[in-house]
Amino acid sequence: MNQKIVTGLLGGLLGALLFSSAMANVDVAPDVLAKSTTLDVISIIKQDKDIQAGNTRKVLDLVEAKVLPHFDFNRMTMLAVGKNWKSASPAQQQSLAKEFQTLLVRTYSNSLTNYKNQVIEFKPLKMQPADTEVIVRTEVIQSGTRPVPIDYSMEKTPNGWKVYDVIVDGVSLVTNYRGSFNTQVRQGGIDGLIQSLTEKNKRNVEAGAKK
Repeated sequence: MNQKIVTGLLGGLLGALLFSSAMANVDVAPDVLAKSTTLDVISIIKQDKDIQAGNTRKVLDLVEAKVLPHFDFNRMTMLAVGKNWKSASPAQQQSLAKEFQTLLVRTYSNSLTNYKNQVIEFKPLKMQPADTEVIVRTEVIQSGTRPVPIDYSMEKTPNGWKVYDVIVDGVSLVTNYRGSFNTQVRQGGIDGLIQSLTEKNKRNVEAGAKK
């Protein structure tokens, strides 16, 4: 499954894991947290006509409010960049994390309006009391196609449970990006990768402005 398909599925089905800031409590089991807030977010999508119509600003606001506090973008970037992460300076690492976060948020935001009443089923969580990393397993069911498994790798931090990878139909989001990132680093170094992400984000903003 290529990167475009993975990010499209992930973005279109993002409602499976949008967290309410009010519920960001380390004492709440990650699957309970996800399931409870999924219903709330799906309700927002269904009721907000502007989001359904593709209002970019409102979709971005929703993603920024519900998603950003609960994703570890720094760890996601580190995993996506892979072995090249250690060769990046602290300033370059910061720029990479910023641009990768912007890319993912914009991807999710652009796809969120594609939600079409999919049913999201949460699987029983396999977790021990002392676990600090778990996988929340879900399955997205929609008419006419086979169910799509979407799993969330999560870690327990002092600020609550955070997502550091998403596996769509067996394909890791961070691993899927790693191949293209490695190619860009070989061709233009870390700065080349940063420039590529920056330009892609700029194009996404321009495309959104035309809608």
